[in-house]
Amino acid sequence: MALSWQIAKSTATKPPSASMEEAKHRVLDFFREACRALPVLMDTYNLDEVITQSELRSQIAAAFRKHSAVTNPKVVDMLVFKGKEELQDCLDHSKQRHHLISTYVVGTEGQISLKKLGTVDHGESHFLKNFYQSNLF
Repeated sequence: MALSWQIAKSTATKPPSASMEEAKHRVLDFFREACRALPVLMDTYNLDEVITQSELRSQIAAAFRKHSAVTNPKVVDMLVFKGKEELQDCLDHSKQRHHLISTYVVGTEGQISLKKLGTVDHGESHFLKNFYQSNLF
């Protein structure tokens, strides 16, 4: 619970970053907070079945890299604030397991092996391929 309180305390509004260097330090501090929270999230949402901790850390790092071209310190501060809110929602269990899986395991690309989730891929059968093909028109 101390970790949850610590992140909630850090989501309080601070004055905007004066420079890009200060904003960069805030981003790195938040990334460290997120990485420290991963074991708690893995345990809380039972994510060991679908993703490893290192893979999840890579997904989070990819989300950070997605906004690497932002050069306005105020925008960086806003993204850090939104990220802290997201992390706090996850730690407070305000999200359900499938929210995290669809956001961080499957992602926007939808690239995941269904067999990894323990389900059977029925789309590979000859019958269903013909069925889908016949219903396109």
